[in-house]
Amino acid sequence: MSKIKVTQRKSVIGSTHYQKKTMKALGLRRINHSVEKEVNPQIMGMVEKVRHLVLIEEIN
Repeated sequence: MSKIKVTQRKSVIGSTHYQKKTMKALGLRRINHSVEKEVNPQIMGMVEKVRHLVLIEEIN
């Protein structure tokens, strides 16, 4: 399976409660913090909900 690198680019201050919980579930804690995740429908759905706060890069 392919992987993606998700990097937090914006603060969660002012975001909804659900967006904050999604960022925490992805493992993102602070600006410029990155995590690598396997691509699956659940992760892609989470990333889609917070796409305005993160940068997504595909890893080969």
